Amino acid sequence: QVQLVESGGGLVQPGGSLRLSCAASGSFDSVGVMAWYRQAPGKQRELVALITGVRSSSYAGSVKGRFTISRNNANNTVHLQMNSLKLEDTAVYYCNANIYTGRVARDSWGQGTQVTVSS
Repeated sequence: QVQLVESGGGLVQPGGSLRLSCAASGSFDSVGVMAWYRQAPGKQRELVALITGVRSSSYAGSVKGRFTISRNNANNTVHLQMNSLKLEDTAVYYCNANIYTGRVARDSWGQGTQVTVSS
């Protein structure tokens, strides 16, 4: 069974920084695209950033220039460095990854980690 386990959420003041991490574990052959999504209260889940296996990345316009996504293919981890955090970044952040067993891809999700930006 494949698991994505997130860590690094918490409470931070506006302008502060947090680093989220997500590790894939279990039985699989490879990991494709990895991404971070977020869902604020009363809003739909939205894509924050994604990174491919060759480390090509893209970002939502609202976080571009403030957040950086990175990955370590050796240990199947993905990170999200969040700088200059704003009140509107408050949300539950979810890790997402395409996990491959042979040629079959499974869309996997973490349990979510709360990020609260508040003064």
